[in-house]
Amino acid sequence: MTQAASSTSPFLARVATDRASRYLQQLAKHWSHKFDVTFTPTEASIPLPFGLCELTADEAGLDVRLTPEPGADVERFKTVVADHLQRFGHRETLVFDWRAA
Repeated sequence: MTQAASSTSPFLARVATDRASRYLQQLAKHWSHKFDVTFTPTEASIPLPFGLCELTADEAGLDVRLTPEPGADVERFKTVVADHLQRFGHRETLVFDWRAA
């Protein structure tokens, strides 16, 4: 079985950037128009149809934690979040080192 089908275990990525808080806030504001988002400059919780996306920013980077809903397409979940963050971080290449939590 691949991760793409039905894992509900969380996945984590550490994204190195000195603009972590900016990207966190941009993503949270972007999705707050559709979802019940809560955020501060350093933490965000974004409930998406795929599952819960939690972000934590510090001076060195952004921690992204995805907890998929049962039956969610995990690879698609990762791609949607990473693609959105990359759009906000278009001036740099963001690298997502996804791993099981």
